[in-house]
Amino acid sequence: MYEFLQETVADNMTRSARSVAPEMTVGDLYRLFASDDYDAYPVLRDDVVVGFVTKLDALKVFAFTPDQMLPHYDDRMGTTVDEIMSCDVIAVEPDTNLQRVLHLMVSHRLKSLPVIDKYHQLVGIIAREDIMRALARCTKRQAPPLVPCETVRCLRLA
Repeated sequence: MYEFLQETVADNMTRSARSVAPEMTVGDLYRLFASDDYDAYPVLRDDVVVGFVTKLDALKVFAFTPDQMLPHYDDRMGTTVDEIMSCDVIAVEPDTNLQRVLHLMVSHRLKSLPVIDKYHQLVGIIAREDIMRALARCTKRQAPPLVPCETVRCLRLA
């Protein structure tokens, strides 16, 4: 398990991260989410990370509000990413330790983080799956034996 403490973002991130522009519409964002298996995208302006947009952000434009009980679907599809993105981006650098990334993900309930260089330019993305793969790789030798099925009590949901 101590091997995991030595793991860094650079060795585990996805380097070919997709990003979106602030001017992209929610309709285009929905199509992108449908074609990819991503839950979020970094938002870039002039190659600099200026925000982060998630599926939840894209869903919020259709939520009921006190002012408007029934959002107009077609109008909301024209909303732009810069209107819904989070500008308070939690990002990490390639030399960040994975234990630190794990702490950030758990404490802020994040599924992924953009990886940026010192100029705030996107160099990749680190996701929960990347952390899980690193943990599995580092704990292979120390993994406890599996408990036989007959000794595990099954829960039944009513």
